[in-house]
Amino acid sequence: MSALPLHATDRPPCIALLSRVLDMRYLVPAFQALRPDIAWRTADDLGDPADIDAAVCWLPPAGLLGALPNLRLIQSIGAGVDHIYADPAVPRHVPVCRVAEAGMAAGMSSYVAWAVINHHRHFPDYVRNHAQGVWRESLIVPPSEHRVAIAGLGRLGLAAARALAALGYRVSGWSRTPKPDLAEGITGYHGADGLPALLAQADTLVCLLPLTDETRGFLGAATFARLPRGAHVVNAGRGEHLDAAALLAALDSGQLSYATLDATPQEPLPPDHPLWRHPKVMITPHIATRTPAAAIARQTLDNLAALRAGRRPDTCADAALGY
Repeated sequence: MSALPLHATDRPPCIALLSRVLDMRYLVPAFQALRPDIAWRTADDLGDPADIDAAVCWLPPAGLLGALPNLRLIQSIGAGVDHIYADPAVPRHVPVCRVAEAGMAAGMSSYVAWAVINHHRHFPDYVRNHAQGVWRESLIVPPSEHRVAIAGLGRLGLAAARALAALGYRVSGWSRTPKPDLAEGITGYHGADGLPALLAQADTLVCLLPLTDETRGFLGAATFARLPRGAHVVNAGRGEHLDAAALLAALDSGQLSYATLDATPQEPLPPDHPLWRHPKVMITPHIATRTPAAAIARQTLDNLAALRAGRRPDTCADAALGY
């Protein structure tokens, strides 16, 4: 669906691009391609806050959304909205929407598949051997004997589970409530009673949970202790899922053999953080998947137009947090 046309008498939409970690101005050309007359603002140059119709956000500055009196829409640039609701000053009467874009699922699936294969097939060892001119084969275990558990079976988690199952991995997943229509080759667990069983048979644990009070610190000592000794952990969820001190202790003790982290408790991760220097950790800078700027701009304008017409977008947050 292309951006719905705004009535000719409407003033151009005014969009605030808000983040405390990203330079959101990369979105401006995409918005201007759809609405050349668009007005846009940033956190350090808001102009008159009353002009702003929509805020496009990733980790917006605390308190800022609550200071925009005529805000009609809060738009996340990703599939998650927890980074918005983490601010207690978020105006609760303003709809919060996520991005729904097929490319996000493909991007996450490819990242998770890479992370699993990279460790399962010992590629970090081969990289080191290559640097030293060493020809040495590591143990080859077929995918059918490697058990991958995905915590979080929302849209991205289900896509990753299907991709890994198609590669022959033994895949299971956990969700708060039952997922009745899982694809063949994916075993489902759910609820508090199902989580220990999932963890007990995970050679690789992938975290794709949303961030809530219940999931904050999920990748911590209690979870690591339930995994088979030597398990691999992948965090492609949120940085606050991870207890970094507990991870380092589990790696040093041998309870975990490796960690692949696309999200860390601090972002950017400080250069002197011990995670950078640990030989059993691979860090990527929160790049597991990205939504194209054009899709963000199109969906923001679609959602804003729908709200102006009295319709609630189907990507509003109350329909977006299943896992």
